[in-house]
Amino acid sequence: MNNIHSIILSNRVFGWIALATGLLLLIPLVAMQITHEVNWDLTDFIVMGSLIFVTASVFILVARRLPRKHWGFIGVGFLVLFVYLWAELAVGIFTTWGS
Repeated sequence: MNNIHSIILSNRVFGWIALATGLLLLIPLVAMQITHEVNWDLTDFIVMGSLIFVTASVFILVARRLPRKHWGFIGVGFLVLFVYLWAELAVGIFTTWGS
């Protein structure tokens, strides 16, 4: 667990976040090659990439300012916020953002 602590406190973590974001965006890119059910354009990739990278980066910046014992709670909060924004942008559950 101490290794996670040192990674979060180093600035290299933002490179890892960028790499993970790129890898996650490969999923819809590959899916578009296999099926016509996934149909993303450049805007979709930019928005989703930004959402992933910014959410993870802000979590890191917040976690650096809080005691380690609160990281789990803050992480769950960021995950819930991320999923909510993703759902709104995808299909617009409570708003018309995704429409």
